[in-house]
Amino acid sequence: MKRVDGRRVQVKTPPLLFERTQKVIKRLANMVEGTFLTYWTSESGSICGNDVQAMYEVLKLVRPQETITLFVKSDGGDGQSSLRLIHLLREYARCVKVLIPLECASAATMLALGADEIQMGPLSFLTPIDTSLEHAMGPVDPRNETVFVGQDEVQRVLTLWEKHAPPGSINPFQELYRYLHPLVIGAVVRATSLSIRLCTEILRYHQTDAEKAAKIAQALNAEYPAHEYPITPREARQLGLHVTSLPAELNDVLLELNHLYSEMGQRAVTDYDEFNYHNNEIVNIMEGQGIQLYFQNDKDWHYRKEERQWVSLHVESCWYRCTMKNGRMRRTRLYMS
Repeated sequence: MKRVDGRRVQVKTPPLLFERTQKVIKRLANMVEGTFLTYWTSESGSICGNDVQAMYEVLKLVRPQETITLFVKSDGGDGQSSLRLIHLLREYARCVKVLIPLECASAATMLALGADEIQMGPLSFLTPIDTSLEHAMGPVDPRNETVFVGQDEVQRVLTLWEKHAPPGSINPFQELYRYLHPLVIGAVVRATSLSIRLCTEILRYHQTDAEKAAKIAQALNAEYPAHEYPITPREARQLGLHVTSLPAELNDVLLELNHLYSEMGQRAVTDYDEFNYHNNEIVNIMEGQGIQLYFQNDKDWHYRKEERQWVSLHVESCWYRCTMKNGRMRRTRLYMS
């Protein structure tokens, strides 16, 4: 309950389904090799640095062993965190397998590259990892928010210019700089180099052929026409990845678990008025037998008309840890710096 302008407003919260997800986790643990863990993000969530610390909390319950099997569903996020996650998983297991029943995009594709084996189902796909970024000196949209600029977009403009510009025309960068600050272009090129380096380094955890690893990294970063292009299991094999088919029964149970996570990840929005609302939303979930960690956005949003943008207020977002004690769920906050 919260007071807003003298009114008592019941703030909505997302459902916690730890007991139900644990039952599915137990079933899955008996269907896979090694220790079974999950890593799930909603459309509002992303792979980020704090996820590494959260995964460590889960892995502390796991002794170093031969195999960890990880269910991954994510739209992506920070590639450097993907490298750190793979390094952490490799500290606990010699072999890492990744199960992908649905989307495993962008930085999540990077994460999958670190697996000795990728199992994909009929609905699953990877994506390219071409880089796009927001920059403080970048262009803005009609809502006065900075937009993403991609290396592929910049390169295509230059290629078209080279192909169609008449002889003696001005340097294309002179025209391009009218719309994109030189530092933005430099940042995009640098980010692309970083992305290729990350992919190569992640592949090296199991790929002994350096030339093959470089070829896969280059293809994922530069050879696809769209960042959202769905790389199906067949095409992933053609790239050189070790992809096998996800058994039908296992795929169905993973989709069952995803359904529960999606229910937990629904937006719980409480409207105060046309310029203010509260958002409670679980965006990232990690789980193993006996433990679940999730990150919950918990904040007020206010629309500043003079700036034409929403700003967050009273932020209480944090990680939570769920465990079972004496047959009952125990939830505690997990503080990270």
